[in-house]
Amino acid sequence: MAFGIEEAPAVPEIAIAPKRRAGRWSRGIDWPTLVWIAVIHLGALVAPWFFTWKAVILTAVLIWFCACLGVCLGYHRLLTHGSFKTFRPVRWLLAWLGAMSGEGPPITWVANHRNHHQHSDKDGDPHSPKDGGLWSHVLWLFPNIRRAERSRLDARYAPDLLKDPVMRFLTHSFLFWHFAAGAALLAVGWTVWDLRTGISFLLFGMFVRLVCVFHITWLVNSATHIWGYRNYVTSDNSRNLWWVGLLAFGEGWHNNHHAFPRSARHGHRWWELDVTYLVIRAMERVGLAWDVVRNYPRRGC
Repeated sequence: MAFGIEEAPAVPEIAIAPKRRAGRWSRGIDWPTLVWIAVIHLGALVAPWFFTWKAVILTAVLIWFCACLGVCLGYHRLLTHGSFKTFRPVRWLLAWLGAMSGEGPPITWVANHRNHHQHSDKDGDPHSPKDGGLWSHVLWLFPNIRRAERSRLDARYAPDLLKDPVMRFLTHSFLFWHFAAGAALLAVGWTVWDLRTGISFLLFGMFVRLVCVFHITWLVNSATHIWGYRNYVTSDNSRNLWWVGLLAFGEGWHNNHHAFPRSARHGHRWWELDVTYLVIRAMERVGLAWDVVRNYPRRGC
């Protein structure tokens, strides 16, 4: 691993080949997950017929809360990697916001991501582009995993979260919060304005928001292991990709992250904007975050 910010030797871009391990589908399809994601996308396709600027602004705000604070800050840097510490109520709030991303409860999400880091672009990686770009982006979510296997993965990769009753509660109540959020969006828009605005709030604030958050996160799994440049020599094909870095609030500086997984800061060069790290710094200044991990090389930043 290189510890100075220097351009790593060129690594050939990963070859996109058909998925090799057909056995992943031997237990069939995870129909609840497939239906959930399909319904969310279908709802987003209906949204343009109920367009309002109020709903667009609302959606942008909710994407910030769910994607930046929920997934990037909460699920990823706090729960998965322990890049900083915070008060338990703040930790629970960030985990709840992460659950509202629709990508699964915190225990499952964290277990999958820690598994990815242990086997990145090798056998056992749940979403490596070596098995196909589309596989790494979304298809990896659909093979059926038996409950016993899911429990084994959670126990192996997220034992700390399993000990937390709030994390277990968020796991069991995952779908409830989304139905409640949809009802609240409809009710607020309908009560304050009219029925059409309520439907607009529901379709944009729920379905369009979730589609955006889905693909922002999925691009980190797929695109940043296929295209981009490398600051560091790592054992995988992780890369820094500027447009994913911007879309994903700093998560797209993925080679930096795989070189220093626990570091709270993913953007290492001065122009690698890391919005999530700026939030961590702001939390630190007001006393909401401490023990922030900064084991990245300072030279050239």
